[in-house]
Amino acid sequence: MSIRVKLLLSYTGMLVISLLMFFLAASLFTIAATGDIHSFRDFYKVHYQLNPLTEQEESIFLELKYFAKNEPDKLLDKSLLQDYDFKLKTVRAGLYVRRESNQVFESLTFNQPELEKSLPPYDLNNSQIRNTFNIGERFYAYAKFDFLYSDGAKGSVFVIRERSPFSEVTRRLLPILVCLLLGVLIVANVLLYRWITRSVVKPLDRLRHSAENIKEGNLDFALPESSKDEIGQLNEAFENMRRRLQESVQLRLQDEESRKELISNISHDLRTPITNIKGYIEGIRDGVADTPEKMDKYVNIIYAKAVDLDKLVDELFLYSKLDLKQVPFTFEPVDITSFLDDCIDELHYDLEEKGIRLQWEQRPQKSVAVIADLEKIKRTVLNIIENAQKFMDKPDKHILVSVMADPKWATVEIKDNGIGIPEEAIPHLFERFYRAEQSRNSSTGGSGLGLSIARQIIEGHGGEIWVKSKQGSGTSLFFSLPRMNQQGGADTYDDAHPHH
Repeated sequence: MSIRVKLLLSYTGMLVISLLMFFLAASLFTIAATGDIHSFRDFYKVHYQLNPLTEQEESIFLELKYFAKNEPDKLLDKSLLQDYDFKLKTVRAGLYVRRESNQVFESLTFNQPELEKSLPPYDLNNSQIRNTFNIGERFYAYAKFDFLYSDGAKGSVFVIRERSPFSEVTRRLLPILVCLLLGVLIVANVLLYRWITRSVVKPLDRLRHSAENIKEGNLDFALPESSKDEIGQLNEAFENMRRRLQESVQLRLQDEESRKELISNISHDLRTPITNIKGYIEGIRDGVADTPEKMDKYVNIIYAKAVDLDKLVDELFLYSKLDLKQVPFTFEPVDITSFLDDCIDELHYDLEEKGIRLQWEQRPQKSVAVIADLEKIKRTVLNIIENAQKFMDKPDKHILVSVMADPKWATVEIKDNGIGIPEEAIPHLFERFYRAEQSRNSSTGGSGLGLSIARQIIEGHGGEIWVKSKQGSGTSLFFSLPRMNQQGGADTYDDAHPHH
């Protein structure tokens, strides 16, 4: 059974129970007031339409009625009537007696000149002895008894009390008010049911459809914002889950594409040196290297290709361990200026043979102390410089190194004057397996992992790496490392990095 049906049945049940309780309470009240279990059906007629008197007024009326039946002439005795009127005054009621068209006695309680004209005509059958009348805006209830005096003249005795206008209006409107109450109950239940349905059932129904979409693998939808109650919080949590799932699926698809690209790239990079190695080995086996000089050349080429293979495998292994957070960092105090001096000295001659100048552009006069893992920072610098030298296209090739320091960060810049990087490629430059130059040839080959490894190393130090480039002019690659504090430890700041 659906929640909607359960709610409909529950609200219908509540309405029926409310009505039953209402009628049960009314019947119990009637029985308690009248002492007669059969009087419920006459409740309105007896207690409202006929306007019963109070117990004391009813007692006085019965005495006067007794006189009217048995000794009617006593109702001409004004002293007797004044005594009864006095008793009625104590309960805020009054006495009125008439004979034919003449007034015999009128209580001073009323002070109403129009009273006589408003009284009902004679009815010796006494078919209606209780009723109400109004004079202007004042309402009265009465009990009367019509009789004959001993000489045959018609007479009437009235016990009259003034009623509250509000209670009289209520009495007259009671059937309408009861119907209105029932209508309000029904409308309130219908509105409440619709409100609960709209605020609970519909959001839950949307969640059900969303769950079915997710089950079918469709994540390209969005749940609209709902209320701030528990249902709204559930809706928000479900939408966050959907977004996370969508991001996860997209990341998985991206990883799958990257994996395919990696396999393709690595297959190419492995195939090229392996093919060369096989070719030179076959040349040796076939006797092509028939002189010591050719043999040395072939062996040296085979060795160089084997070194390239070993480097490629090592790069893949390092990236995999960095990606899985399995590479420990050994931090120590480092003077970044002296460290870069050593790197420049080490690479200077190799790059000079390729026609590339590697030198300082902006070298600090004082030492700049940072906390770093020397081996990994060296790997980062080598990756950046190796990546830069692949794309040199000018006669005067140079790579310039600069260090900028502030109290919080030491920023290293490695700038080349190569071909530059297309603007649309810059945001993706540090993504794993990404290559701005898609064509793979001997001059620009590589796994595309160098800069991604550099990013993971720098971020492992708490720093940041970024690039600025202009096509045709060259590229500047920056990375920042946290400075040493005066106590000998690394500063930790929430402040933005220098390039932000």
